[in-house]
Amino acid sequence: MSKPLKQIHLAAHFPGVNNTTVWSDPKAGSHIEFSSFAHFARTAERAKFDFLFLAEGLRLREQGGEIYDLDVVGRPDTFTVLAALAAVTEHLGLTGTINSTFNEPYEVARQFASLDHLSDGRAAWNVVTSWDAFTGENFRRGGFLPQDERYSRAKEFLATTGELFDSWRGDEILADQAAGIFLNDAKAGSFVHTGHHFDIHGQFNVPRSPQGRPVIFQAGDSEEGREFAASSADAIFSRYATLKEGQAFFTDVKSRLAAYGRRPDQLKILPAATFVLGDTDAEAEELACDVRRRQVSGATAIKHLEFVWNRDLTSYDPEGPLPDIDPDVSERHIAEGRAQVRMYRDPLATAREWRALAAANKWSIRDLVIHTGNRQNFVGSPAAVAHAINELVQADAADGFILVPHITPGGLDAFADQVVPLLQERGVFRTEYEGPTLRHHLGLDHPDAG
Repeated sequence: MSKPLKQIHLAAHFPGVNNTTVWSDPKAGSHIEFSSFAHFARTAERAKFDFLFLAEGLRLREQGGEIYDLDVVGRPDTFTVLAALAAVTEHLGLTGTINSTFNEPYEVARQFASLDHLSDGRAAWNVVTSWDAFTGENFRRGGFLPQDERYSRAKEFLATTGELFDSWRGDEILADQAAGIFLNDAKAGSFVHTGHHFDIHGQFNVPRSPQGRPVIFQAGDSEEGREFAASSADAIFSRYATLKEGQAFFTDVKSRLAAYGRRPDQLKILPAATFVLGDTDAEAEELACDVRRRQVSGATAIKHLEFVWNRDLTSYDPEGPLPDIDPDVSERHIAEGRAQVRMYRDPLATAREWRALAAANKWSIRDLVIHTGNRQNFVGSPAAVAHAINELVQADAADGFILVPHITPGGLDAFADQVVPLLQERGVFRTEYEGPTLRHHLGLDHPDAG
């Protein structure tokens, strides 16, 4: 008996605090004007995507103590943008990245419950932690928490917000005008939480929202992050968008769910994925090469090399050979506060590997960074890209993808017009929204109040 076709989940990531965006392209627009967010969201909704995903940066990027303008810096407040988008969309889910290290449960629960009401049940929260003093300087004395403390706080933070969401059952509001009775329970919203990180009590002042709780996303890939997702998340924003790595991650995380009394379909795995479309596969490949060169300028290449070398390399020519000096492996790092630093656990070994690659391929510094950095996941004609996406989902390498175009705000348009109809023809992607809430789009249960 053949396996039934899985339905693909698609979402759109508004690019910003990264070097995916080619902001210098003539077709690129603003990353702060509301018209860009509105265009992007309306395109995603026209294509019947599940949700829009909004990342957030809590500090401007800097290296060596100086802010640099190699990618888009800053972002308007997440809740402000998503609340505004709720007014110009009807079905699209609205996902915001909100940090559990530098916020308080009551405030975040109130904001998400409000967004869920304003959007009629389309709110989602990407729960993240921050590991570095770099961002923490804006928020707390001492700057950061150790990794075990970060995840301990995140777990208790999420549990506490859950208690706040569930402090309303949903049937307390009578609004009986004739009898003059508004509430049938004077203690609606009451909560008490005593724990290691939070000791709070009071009454939550936002009634139960359409989804009960926002959809919960998680983006960590560590052992702690995977276990946290298996216990508490509805979806994972993953970085594994290839067949072999995707299947391994999919199998590992889904196998953890049973320990928490959960079914495999109660957690969606949605890797981030970039794409380049062309009339033919060859044209798309040529375009992809051009995009990569524009994403990695000479100055960007030098900054990325400094992640490994931990030295000021601004005197080196990005079109020239790699440095012949070895990386500085001292504890103090030139790129303090950048997540990429953690990717290179053994800088000396990485330097040896990169020198060998550069020598074998006659690559300059810039060439090396282009070829060893993030590549486009889906490159080809619309038919080829539709086939590749469907193959990965049917092979259980993912449940769908969060697409990250390199042009804002119009970079999603071609995908919506050319790829989505092909997936619909295959019967693996919706032609209409089936229900009003984001939980309906993702096939997730609506939780009952505690």
